[in-house]
Amino acid sequence: MYLFIETWKPTPAWLNLTKKERVNYVDAVGDAIKQLLDSGVEIIGWGLNDAETDKHNGFDYFAVWKFPSKELAKQFEGMVSTAGWYCYFQQVNCSGFMAAPQDVLAHSINL
Repeated sequence: MYLFIETWKPTPAWLNLTKKERVNYVDAVGDAIKQLLDSGVEIIGWGLNDAETDKHNGFDYFAVWKFPSKELAKQFEGMVSTAGWYCYFQQVNCSGFMAAPQDVLAHSINL
């Protein structure tokens, strides 16, 4: 399985939209999310980023996704970009294949 983690916060372009425009955009995003779920993508969780978190990254929201393949995650990245998401939100992503903690730490040791 391939994990995709995103954190984001609104840009001035989002804040300048009317509430109706925001609702319309979110409705369209919801339709795209339904298509992803129908293709086997899992939402591990979405949330508000707790500002009291140690080493807080400065973003307001996060989402954790599980994809059946890296290729599907890459399609997701394209969908996000095509939808104009990055005009409305500043975002930072990380992704990779799931691995055991000892394998990840061993990689770090062997740098």
